[in-house]
Amino acid sequence: MTDHVSPERRAYIMSRVPQKHTTPELALRRALHALGYRFRLHRRDLPGSPDLVFPSRRKVIFVHGCFWHGHGCRWGRLPKTRLDYWQSKIETNHERDRAALVRLSEAGWTSMVVWQCEIRDLGEVVRCVERFLDE
Repeated sequence: MTDHVSPERRAYIMSRVPQKHTTPELALRRALHALGYRFRLHRRDLPGSPDLVFPSRRKVIFVHGCFWHGHGCRWGRLPKTRLDYWQSKIETNHERDRAALVRLSEAGWTSMVVWQCEIRDLGEVVRCVERFLDE
C-alpha cells in the first residue's frame, strides 16, 4: 500500500509533530507543579535532554510517546506500510534512549520514564512520580 500524500506533504506533516511541550508532558507538569514540585525543562546539557529535571534531587523524568519510542501498548504499534523503515527508526530511538539512560546513571542521575499511555491515569502516574522523587 502506498502513501496517499506526496513526499513533500508527508515531510511537512511529520515536521509538525511536536518534540517538546506535548499534551502528556504538559499534563504531568501541571500536576507536579500543583503539588509544589519545581523543575527545569529540557536541559540540553544532560544526555537525552530530559523533559523534567529536578537538579537538587539529581533526578530526571522522560515523557515518551508510545509510538515514537516503541512502547508495547496499542498506541505503540508500527504502521503496516514501510515496515522496514519504521522498525529501523523505532529501534534507533530505543538505542538512543538506552544510551541516554546509561550516561545519566553514570553521571549520578536517577531516571524515570513515563509513557504517554500511562498519562491516561494521571493520578496513578503522579503517585508513582512522587514516590520516585521522594525516595
